[in-house]
Parts: sequence; C-alpha cells; structure tokens
Amino acid sequence: MTEVRDFPRRVRVVENLWIPMPDGVRLAARLWIPEDAEADPVPAILEYLPYRKRDGTRYYDSTKHHYFAGHGYASIRVDIRGTGDSEGLIDDEYTAQEQADALAVIAWLAAQPWCTGKVGMTGISWGGFNGLQVAALRPPALAAIITIGSTDDRYATDIHYYGGCLTKDNVDWGAVMFSHISAPPDPEIVGEGWREQWLARLRHLRPWVIPWMEHQRRDAYWKHGSVCEGFARIQIPVYAVNGWADNYAESIPRLMAGLACPRKGLIGPWGHSYPNFGRPGPAIGWLQEALRWWDHWLKGRETGIMDEPMLRVWMQESVPPRAEYKERTGRWVAEASWPSPRIQWRRYALNPGRLDDAPGPERALPIRSLLTTGLTAGELGRYGWGAEFPTDQREDDGASLVFLSDPLPERIEIMGGPVVELALASDRPQGLVAVRLNEVAPDGASTRVTYGVLNLAHRDSHEFAKPMVPGQCFAVRVKLDDIAHGFAAGNRLAIAVANAYWPLLWPSPEIGTLTVHAGASRLELPVRPPSPDDAMLAPFGPPLWGPEEPVTIQVPGDASNRIIQRDALRNETVVTLPRGYGRREYTAIDLEAEEGGNVHYSLTEDDPASAAAWSAFALERKRGAWFVRTATETRLSCTRTTFRLQAGLKAWENGTEVFARTWDLTFPRDNV
Repeated sequence: MTEVRDFPRRVRVVENLWIPMPDGVRLAARLWIPEDAEADPVPAILEYLPYRKRDGTRYYDSTKHHYFAGHGYASIRVDIRGTGDSEGLIDDEYTAQEQADALAVIAWLAAQPWCTGKVGMTGISWGGFNGLQVAALRPPALAAIITIGSTDDRYATDIHYYGGCLTKDNVDWGAVMFSHISAPPDPEIVGEGWREQWLARLRHLRPWVIPWMEHQRRDAYWKHGSVCEGFARIQIPVYAVNGWADNYAESIPRLMAGLACPRKGLIGPWGHSYPNFGRPGPAIGWLQEALRWWDHWLKGRETGIMDEPMLRVWMQESVPPRAEYKERTGRWVAEASWPSPRIQWRRYALNPGRLDDAPGPERALPIRSLLTTGLTAGELGRYGWGAEFPTDQREDDGASLVFLSDPLPERIEIMGGPVVELALASDRPQGLVAVRLNEVAPDGASTRVTYGVLNLAHRDSHEFAKPMVPGQCFAVRVKLDDIAHGFAAGNRLAIAVANAYWPLLWPSPEIGTLTVHAGASRLELPVRPPSPDDAMLAPFGPPLWGPEEPVTIQVPGDASNRIIQRDALRNETVVTLPRGYGRREYTAIDLEAEEGGNVHYSLTEDDPASAAAWSAFALERKRGAWFVRTATETRLSCTRTTFRLQAGLKAWENGTEVFARTWDLTFPRDNV
C-alpha cells in the first residue's frame, strides 16, 4: 500500500469541535477540511461511531478522512452520544436516540458556511449499520451513503441470533462493548468535568448483553434498525461493500434485490475491514473507488461509476483448508442486476451418503452429533488476521451426516446462496441444524465453502417460535450464506448436516436426535455460467491511504486465535479466544492506551446445560500522572430452562478504586 500526502486541496485538521443536539448535549467530532472551504464550500462526509475518535479509531480515521478532505470534502468523524468525548449517556446499539442525533448532526453539517448543503454518510460495521438506518429516515441533506460490513436484518443475520440460534459473538461482543464503553472522556478535550462525566457513565452502564438476552425472538426490538422491514424507505443511492470472509457479505445480494434506489454492491475476498486494508488479499484502491462514488452523487460529476454493473464480486478459487489465508486466488466477475437471470439452479438429491442427480428411495437417517461438533468452524465474523477461518472439516464431518457427490467432471462456479431442503423429524421439541457445503479434494481434505444454521423452532418464523412435535416429519429450508466459488474438476461436493455447532452456536437445551429423510431432501446450487464481460471489467487502482497518525506500538495486539483444550477425565472442552488489542502511544496527543482480555467457552460432552462462556477485560488510559483503569467480567451459563448472566465492573483513578458494581440476572430460555 502507498501513503498519499499530496492532494489537490490543502487540508486543515480540527482536533475537536462540538456539535450541539436539540436537548443541549454536545457531540464531539474531529474534522478534516480543505483550508479554503469557507471561500469554496464542499460537501460533507460523515462517519458516526462509538469507538472513540480520540484514541480508538484515531489511526484509521486519519488514513481515510484526510484523503477525502484533500479531494474537496469536509470529512468528519463523530463520537456517538455517551461514547468517546461526547456528552450524554448510551444505552445500547442503534437506538432511536442515536438515530435522532444523526439527523441533527446532518442538519448541522448542511448548515455550515463551508458546506454546500450536501452530506454523505459512510462507515464500516456500526457505521455501516447506522448509515442504512439513517438513510431510511430520509434527512433532506443526506444525498448518498456507503455501507461496509453491515446487514439489513439485525436479528437473523447479525452476530446475536444467527438463523435464530444464540451465537458465541452475542456474549463475546457484548463483553467487548461492556469494557469499551467504560472508558472516560479525555480531560484535554472535555476539561475539568471529565471525572463527573465518567462516573455518570459508569453508574449508567450495564452489561450490553442484557437486552440481547431479553429479546430472543425477532420482535420489535430487533425490527428497529432492520431496514429489510421496509426497503422502500431508502430512496438515496447506496453502495454496499464487504468481503466473503465476513459474515455480513450475504446481506449485499439482499440489498441489491430489495432496494429500488440507485445502488451498487461490491464483495471482495476480505474479512471485516476496509478493502484497501483487506485481508485475505488482494486489497484494492478503495479510497479511489469511494471518491468516484462521492464525486458522482455529491458533486454531480460524471465518473462512470453508475455505468458499471450493479454487483461486482470476487470469484474465489478452490483452496485447501487453513486457519488463515493471506491471499485468496480468484478473479472479479459482475452481474448487471440481482437476482441475475443468468444464474442456473442445479439440483442434487440427498441420497444415503451421496449427492445424486435423481432421488432414490426414501430412507430415514438419524444423526445425534457430539455437542462439541463445530470446533473446526472458525469465527462467525472474521477480520482476516490470524486463525479465524474454518479448518479441515473432517473432524466435524465425523459427527455429521455427509452426502458426497462423484468427482466433478468439470469445473463448477456458483454465485449466490445455496439452499438445502430437508425432510426431517426430531425426538425433542427444541433443536438446531447446521448445514455445511464443503469441497472435498482427492486426498480427503475438506474445505468449508459456505454454511447455514437454523433454530428448528424458528423453521416457519423467527418471530413466532413453534416447538417441534417429537417424531413428526416436517420440511425445513436452510439457506446457506451467499458465496462466489469455483469448485475444481476432480473434487467433490459435500453436504454435511449436524445438530450441534459449538462454540459458534449455544447448544440446544437437550441432547436430541434428528432423523433426515434421504431421497426426500435436496440441495439447490446457484451455478453461474462464465461471462466474457468479466474480462472487460476495469481494474481497481492500487491500495492507498492518507497521512498516518504518529503511533508507537508498545505492546502488539494478539493475533486472532482459538486455543482448544480437552480434559479427558472431566470430558470437558474449553475454547479460548485471545482478545488483546495491545498497548499504543499516540505521540501527537501524549496518550497511552491499552485494552483487551480473553473470552472462554466451556462444555462437558453429553451435558448441554454445562455450556458456559466467560470473559475478563481490562482497559487503561494514561497521560503523565493521570491514569485510569477499568476491569470487567462477564459469565453466561444455563440450565435447560434458563440463562444466567453474572457480571462485574470496577474502575480506578490513579490506583484508587472509584466505582464497583455487580449483576446477577436470569432469563427464561425462549425456544433457544
């Protein structure tokens, strides 16, 4: 990658400015703006996050916002109310208050003398979510958005209840945010009132996982902020971006199909990151691509971006299974519309042990997976750095029903979301199913290509759960995550079906047996025929970024990893996930920052009620004699009928404890 320091317009950086809200609360912002913007006004680009502009996202903020400002934009990074240096208090993610504040920020930006009155909104993850949500509210000045690493459905395809199943990231991410929000504002920004503001935050803070456990179905809580509830509300142009290595990539085809506004989709091989920093590679010149979008929609320039295909994706090549990939071989392909009329659905029957062109006689096949099936799954969402990817699937295949095709006589490329339709019965009222599409090499190595999961009580609706009638056969449709992948000639397709997928998914209340009716079940594969137009796609430019912030890494962060320990005498398995983000010094503001911890998942085989997740995080900020520290602990455990959450928070100023609180709560299991 290449750092850029010369720009068409000289840039002024405003370290902090205050944006007033209607109720008197002030939001803290950092602004990059052309020096001559008062005389020659520019459009504004807003990024709106809770991750602390002062020290959390400082490095990456500079690399993109300076670039946009240098090309004639007022690029601004705002801390959400109650986070970073902003005043007020925060309760949860994507609240009505957060969205109302965004509307006020956009109106404020549009009214500034240095702004043309047009505003764009951009961001990854949280900033991608709220970009979609704010677009649906239609603020007059908001002219276009770029959403990266987000989803249109906060319930079924976020990190909380994937396919209606409780995920590990619901606990993991809740613990991370519980710690992150406990940090104080910077005294250099907010002044002498920093301590009072910090203590007010601590008194208000509660474990973020609480509301997520209170809402185990797709109720009004999750519908709020899920733009799939009404795609027509979004009428401004949308550019949706992600990578196949991230769990949010499959939302982009839905956005392309559901929206009616001008729209584009881009899916690379990357994890949860900006494409110019994307891993697995190849990374691309994302800032140049984003600039083409902004110039077209905020400045009215003809950049040609809307003359190109609607959906452009990286067609991945067959690879051996590994925990980490630095690069994914492949090529760019594109479709003019989505769903594409070019996709041809190929059907395979699930016959006993086989994928065949035609169904055979119906036969009942029972499966009672080990509770620890899923240890090869990797992470739900991946950043592309470390051991995050699915490893060889043969270990999990041994506890699954596997349906294997003959060796492929020729290469097959798919693009879209495969579907597996199962005729099955259960001997318990509650249960889940995890379905994997693997590619099996001649030597037996098995690579997971995509997968899908379903809480079987949610087979008809994530809102209205319906327990299964033991012994009754019913039809289940499991959509696997969208993917673009080329299966090599000579390799085999495999469908693997299990009724456990831990620690990715919390185990069902009871050990149960599923009976899959082979001959009455099938796979539908979205086959994409090659297109000569793919070779005509313009290449992306090289990865660039703007001027870097001076940062000294005192202690490097942990690489993503999963450490699996098995205790044979206790029949217990523990999975540990390091979450250390390192210690760094921001020399320009004389601030040292450190945070991180570990998350653990434990399970005793043959006892689903033994499942537990626990974490410990610490956070520090230091400048000279000023030193603050917080420590949080979170533990989720269960019985067959309840979940139990135990948590604690402590805070210190200059070595003296200033706050402590604990929680001990139970939640009924609602068909989970």
